[in-house]
Amino acid sequence: MKGRQRASGLQFDSDGKQGNDFNESRQVLSDRDEFEKEEKGLLDLLGRGLSREFPNPQRVGCPDSEVLRGIAFRKLRLADAEPCLEHLSSCSPCFQQFSDFRKEAAGQRRRKYAFLGAAAVLIIALAGWLWVKTQYSDQSTETEVLDLRNVSPVHGHDPIQADQHHLELHRWCKHLILELPNGSKEGADEVALLSETGAPVLASSGTARSKDKGGILKLDLDVSRVHPGQYFLGLRQPGEEWTRYPVRVI
Repeated sequence: MKGRQRASGLQFDSDGKQGNDFNESRQVLSDRDEFEKEEKGLLDLLGRGLSREFPNPQRVGCPDSEVLRGIAFRKLRLADAEPCLEHLSSCSPCFQQFSDFRKEAAGQRRRKYAFLGAAAVLIIALAGWLWVKTQYSDQSTETEVLDLRNVSPVHGHDPIQADQHHLELHRWCKHLILELPNGSKEGADEVALLSETGAPVLASSGTARSKDKGGILKLDLDVSRVHPGQYFLGLRQPGEEWTRYPVRVI
């Protein structure tokens, strides 16, 4: 069709941009394959030269050291260094110098890969640490601690008095830790935010654990689900009456 070209089963734009990218990619792969073939040929050639060992004390026709270094460090294309290859295969001093350069280049590559590997491990470890730190930080900023040890509960169904001490609970709280009064029993506990009429507004549960003479109770309680205002914090074991503490959600 008009305005379209097909090559190797691929569709290209009329301006040929994708075609150029494809051709460039093929050229890169072709150059790499050519380099690997040339390098293998060079090593075979050098191996034969090494086995014959041609001394050249006068260094007749020897290429500059930078040329040998460029070949060893893969900075010079083998096609450009071809005039030196025949000499390199028949000159033991040049071969020895080239071998030394190759060892140096191999050492640099090993150090480079070791550094990159260590850097990758460090980055992964740092990313993991940051993730754990973020998770812990998020949870700690959503956790609130209420100390009930020195707070007097409201008895019966008495309403909240204005002069009573109120606990404060923030609406961003999602995890609650209760410091329980002395003599608190271990075991399952029900916790709820109760309206002033005693109706549960928000409920959760947890297991109390002994701590010194009192206890500690950890539970999940998403306070963002209730409106700010006056409530009772109800605490009881299953089947018992609520022990109520005045609390203000802010």
